[in-house]
Amino acid sequence: MSLHDDAVLVLKGYEGQDGLRQVYLDHLAARPDGLWKSCGDGHITASALVVDPPRGRVLLTLHKKMRMWLQMGGHCEPADATLAAAALREGTEESGIPQLALLPGGPVRLDRHRTPCAWHLDIQYAAVAPPGAVEAISDESLDLRWFGYDEVGQVADESVLQLLEATRARL
Repeated sequence: MSLHDDAVLVLKGYEGQDGLRQVYLDHLAARPDGLWKSCGDGHITASALVVDPPRGRVLLTLHKKMRMWLQMGGHCEPADATLAAAALREGTEESGIPQLALLPGGPVRLDRHRTPCAWHLDIQYAAVAPPGAVEAISDESLDLRWFGYDEVGQVADESVLQLLEATRARL
């Protein structure tokens, strides 16, 4: 199965955000290249909010280009077999934490936002950090920091807060 086919199946199985979900499905139906950065009309991206439930905290990255505190995430790559694999790869690369585990049940949220390269149609997962996880900053970040759940609203925008709320509801 292609990554494009996986994305369509994931979106068809996603419950909630029906209007936005249909925008994503329409995009993929119209654009066979709709997963790739080269698609100037926008593209599907995958992200993962890294959480540490026992300690009530979330790991955010101060994104180098966006200069905002965000979850880990980015562009799909040809080697990604599934959207979940893309989200897990991004989470691992940007957090430096091996052995992250995606929460079961598929994506937690969808979020469409404008970036310098194009519209990102982000499919957002949540990943649980293993006990004793130690983060390591990547070259895509200016900073990487754990925040208590109640601190996220002081540093991140509404989309990250909504992702955190949806993640906590699933934990």
